[in-house]
Amino acid sequence: MRVFRSELSKLLTLPFTWLAVAAGLALPTGIAVITSLTTSPDENTGFSEIAIGVAGAIVLGAVAIGSEYTTEGEESAAGRQITTTLTATAARTRLLLAKAAAVALLAAGTAAAAVVAVFATVGLLTDAGPALDPGTAARAGGAVVFWVLMALLAFALTALTRSGVIPMAVLVANSSAVSVTYLLAQRFPAADYLPDLAGMRMFTALETSTAMTPVMGGLVMTAWAAALLVAATVVFARRDA
Repeated sequence: MRVFRSELSKLLTLPFTWLAVAAGLALPTGIAVITSLTTSPDENTGFSEIAIGVAGAIVLGAVAIGSEYTTEGEESAAGRQITTTLTATAARTRLLLAKAAAVALLAAGTAAAAVVAVFATVGLLTDAGPALDPGTAARAGGAVVFWVLMALLAFALTALTRSGVIPMAVLVANSSAVSVTYLLAQRFPAADYLPDLAGMRMFTALETSTAMTPVMGGLVMTAWAAALLVAATVVFARRDA
């Protein structure tokens, strides 16, 4: 618990953390305003906007561990931190899991706030916002889980590569309005089992060749995140700082 509190406190002191949180709130809310004023509501109204806002969670996950390896810039807290961090906490597995838990907590909080902001925006600007029923609540919960898992995927990939640039570039670009994995799924059914596309089944309706329930989609994405976290933990524990 002490390591977790320490890592959460460190995460909250990074300027890029707050930029990620701000982006996670502003992106989906801003897009919700535009779509509410320009398009007719459908079953994905509100939820499609939340999917794009996950870029903030991706940045959060990458920065949480990538800042440890950055030698300059504000996001590194004015220096390369990994040597100091490992000196303070020698148990590497515990350290990485504490960082991952801090990322998950902050990503969940930001996602929940984004859901409320988007739903409120759509409700105010249209006459057909998301219904307040158990089905909508389940989809909203799925969106929060999606954000958390995407943040953990970015975190694990950054831990493996020791750089947040590649994970952020790939994952943020793929979370845009035109998803590369969605385009792949139009030709290759196996692409439906990639983590982001599978995870989106938890809260959006996708037209692809593979039928997948929200629970199945969540399980597939969770398996990806767990596998990458295990790989990142093993590599982090064995290699030099």
